[in-house]
Amino acid sequence: MVDSLMTTYNRLPITFLRGEGARLWDDQGRSYLDAIAGIAVCGLGHAHPEIRDALCDQAGTLLHTSNIYGIAYQEKLGDKLCEMASMDRVFFANSGAEANEAAIKIARLHGNKKGVRNPAIIVMDQSFHGRTLATLTATGSRKVQAGFEPLVQGFIRVPYDDIEAITEIANNSNNVVAVLVEPIQGEGGINIPDGDYLNRIREICDENDWLMMLDEIQTGIGRTGRMFSHQHNDILPDVMTLAKGLGNGVPIGACLARGAAAEMFSPGKHGSTFGGNPLACRVALTVLEQIESHQLAARAAQLGERMRNGFQSKLGEQQGVVSIRVSGLMIGIELDRPCFELVTRALDQGILINVTADKIVRLLPPLIISDAECEEIIDKVSALVLGYL
Repeated sequence: MVDSLMTTYNRLPITFLRGEGARLWDDQGRSYLDAIAGIAVCGLGHAHPEIRDALCDQAGTLLHTSNIYGIAYQEKLGDKLCEMASMDRVFFANSGAEANEAAIKIARLHGNKKGVRNPAIIVMDQSFHGRTLATLTATGSRKVQAGFEPLVQGFIRVPYDDIEAITEIANNSNNVVAVLVEPIQGEGGINIPDGDYLNRIREICDENDWLMMLDEIQTGIGRTGRMFSHQHNDILPDVMTLAKGLGNGVPIGACLARGAAAEMFSPGKHGSTFGGNPLACRVALTVLEQIESHQLAARAAQLGERMRNGFQSKLGEQQGVVSIRVSGLMIGIELDRPCFELVTRALDQGILINVTADKIVRLLPPLIISDAECEEIIDKVSALVLGYL
């Protein structure tokens, strides 16, 4: 226990000193297979040589100036992201919460431009959008919000994957300006909606002049088998937020927009001291290049099917296993009881896993895992679940 640190985390009794690929080593020299990748952050694994070289070279060249000047790598990264996502403009921040704050401000500006005096954003139960006051209000978890009242006004909550609830609001409210939704809920338990859910939200937003805003902070950057999860639905959002895997461990967030939403900000309306600095942008550009050149999104889709089949074979008929949910390398195994104990049991077996929403074993391995590591995850996690049940 370190007395100087605020008690914001229930830390596990382990400290890692180095990593390589999908492996980590603790201060006792023991090796672990990382099946959570820093919660969907290290998609390229640890100590990736291209990321290391970009970091070292840029650290010896230029770390920071200010956003009042041009930043070459920021412009290159912006062009690359907008091309990949078919978006028009991007604002760079330091985290996913900040990216979502930018999205919320865009929605407010959109509403005020339309003459809506009290603009509201539709958000979902069981969602997670961050821990700033606005983003924790948007988050669908009383556990996250408790103690921080009064919360920010301007959010209307509906059940996830319930298109009728959104339709009812559209028919009865005149102050809604946007919908903020995760293509797949990560913290909420790897909740995967009906196949046409996002398409129908897109239609409702078009019919009502609302902004469709997708939080792809956990689902983006190749995680679900496409570069961005909404591409499975062949749609385009008006606003999309990214973070986590974009920097492979270097803090960076991005809020992308297209059409009228891309023109909402003007000088002085938003900003960031560190957002989009040369170091973070060069690393993020390298991440995108590596994912693209090595076809890691397609690899994630392939490995996801392998994991689906493996877990289904070992756990699918097991009493106590409620469901197995998979989209690329975003895997949730729901049990019929709380299972936090599995996290520490997994440490004893040399594997890092996560439990979210009390009963869901969440796996978010690096996109670079080998076939053998994929099988190791299936075998070890299945054995842990069977031993627990």
